[in-house]
Amino acid sequence: MATGSVQPLTAGVCARADVALTRAFEFLGKRWNGVVLGSLIGGGAGFRELSRAIDGISDSVLSDRLSGLVRAGLVSRTVDDGPPVSVAYALTPRGRALIPALEELARWAHEHLPPEDASAVALTPHKGS
Repeated sequence: MATGSVQPLTAGVCARADVALTRAFEFLGKRWNGVVLGSLIGGGAGFRELSRAIDGISDSVLSDRLSGLVRAGLVSRTVDDGPPVSVAYALTPRGRALIPALEELARWAHEHLPPEDASAVALTPHKGS
């Protein structure tokens, strides 16, 4: 067994990893943040498009989440003076950098977590079926 590249875990290394993971999951674990980011994978969208695409989110919560994602630098907000005035949201390079991790989390959840509702599984087509 090769041990040349394996370093023993220390309290400092674990603490740094814990801090980083805690920060990431506090942000991504905030309800709707991951869903909003995922909704922008295909490209920019206006507020109304996002509101229709994300089932169950209220306009006030969507507005709050978009504001937080803009402040975090993950989403850009572009206003077109119109007429009519329109606002578009898109992933920034920092937001796009997060997408592989979100896709991996989604894959893991699909493979390892039980479905919330067994009837939803029967109604949801899977890739390749």
